Amino acid sequence: MKDSELRTRAKALALHIIAVCDEVDTRKGRGVLVNQIVRSSTSIGANIHEANYAASKADFINKFHIALKECGETEYWIEMLVGSNAISEQIAKDLLQECGVIRRMLVKSITTAKENA
Repeated sequence: MKDSELRTRAKALALHIIAVCDEVDTRKGRGVLVNQIVRSSTSIGANIHEANYAASKADFINKFHIALKECGETEYWIEMLVGSNAISEQIAKDLLQECGVIRRMLVKSITTAKENA
């Protein structure tokens, strides 16, 4: 099965965040932040993937809503990593930009799915 652009972007974001987190010094209480952002960022793609096997249109929309919430949570954890000086502003800017693209794609997909329900 060929991945959609949304699935490809979500997967790439999660892998990028994992790579960034591998460089974070977790000894200063940042381990919790790293765990949280890895969980939320990987959950975006997992919910998009799961939506492909939804039992109904409502279930499909719900999975995309969960992915959207996880995207918002990922943005929060990026801000926390910057605030704790765990990552640079430039890395955060790149990650937040990609989160924004994914967020807009999710909103558009949810809107389209609701219109076609």
